Amino acid sequence: MKIVVLKFGGTSVGTINRIKKVAEIISSYVKQKYKVIVVSSAMSGATNDLVKKSKEISSNFSNAEYDVLVSSGEQVACSLIAGRLIHKGYKARSWLAWQIPIYTDNNHKFSRINQINKNKILRYLKSGGIPIITGFQGINKEERITTIGRGGSDASAIMLATFFKAKRCIIYTDVEGVYTTDPNKLKSAKKIKIISYEEMLEMASLGAKVMQPVSIQDARLNRINIEVKSSFNKKSGTLITKRKNIIKNKIITGISSTQNDAKVTLVGVKDKPGIAAAIFKPLSKNSINVDMVVQNISANGKETDLTFTIKSDDLVKTKKIINENKSINFTKLIFDKNVSKISIIGVGMVTTPGVTFRMFQALANQKINIQVISTSEIKISVLVNKIYVKKAILVLHKEFKLEK
Repeated sequence: MKIVVLKFGGTSVGTINRIKKVAEIISSYVKQKYKVIVVSSAMSGATNDLVKKSKEISSNFSNAEYDVLVSSGEQVACSLIAGRLIHKGYKARSWLAWQIPIYTDNNHKFSRINQINKNKILRYLKSGGIPIITGFQGINKEERITTIGRGGSDASAIMLATFFKAKRCIIYTDVEGVYTTDPNKLKSAKKIKIISYEEMLEMASLGAKVMQPVSIQDARLNRINIEVKSSFNKKSGTLITKRKNIIKNKIITGISSTQNDAKVTLVGVKDKPGIAAAIFKPLSKNSINVDMVVQNISANGKETDLTFTIKSDDLVKTKKIINENKSINFTKLIFDKNVSKISIIGVGMVTTPGVTFRMFQALANQKINIQVISTSEIKISVLVNKIYVKKAILVLHKEFKLEK
């Protein structure tokens, strides 16, 4: 069978008129002789409303009941899509994850898909049916509903494409694809026609909101090509694929920036073996993700200043954990919420010398001070004052000729 998996995001199914448009898109693939598997998110705003209700009921709402609650949004959207397709004369029905079933691990709120029972869906496809499957959810070995985390419908689509050996996996959203940078911050941002898994993973991890990092990682591990397209027009989108499928001459593919970073500095930390582990272990235990790290040793070699970045939402918790940590000594604790991370991403920098210099010089020419630096094989990130974000993106976009 020639199978295509179509995933529709919350904005794509956000209104009745948009759901009618989604039904038209689905029918267009049926006319191309595809067997179509549809995955839908909840209507835009529905999940946020359910989360709000859980917080109003309890400040410590059960994780298991949270999954039951928030998974109901997808059920509504899938039923409406199926209803519209039936109205148009197609054989269609909604499928909840437990009806298939889609099995996940036991982690509520952040589960991962382990297995998908294909038999029922294959029989339904062969009978000419269009299954409309709830994204973002599954069941664990206790047959309790689990969810895959926000943005998890993408992961559902990718795993369905993997298990059913789909020819195509297309993510429909409210943007036309992946851009060189956020088009809301830079009007000259260009749509990227083709991008590697690794580059997309870096961009998603560094602030690009088109797809969640876990979804890109699933696609990379399973070698599923993903097309990202807009459900609002028929323009071509962005293909996310493996490196060897890409022929290009650009060194840098894109630029990402963050909105919610905070910088933490411990001044005068006693420099001894294990001190960094003593600082970061309790943060890790409290699910606080530490990103950029830099350490400066004093001239006498006895003390160090340790700086790292976290999400600003974790700032209050981080301050409390550090102040209560009896295994470390320091003279001063400094916080700064007025920072943003700017990153350039591209597989081309692996074989191109001088990229770091060009980035730093371009920022220096605009008198933008770099506070922290981190690098990987295909990424360079710098921390700057957040007032310079737009200026930094503009100058780097020009420096690496991404507008062309």
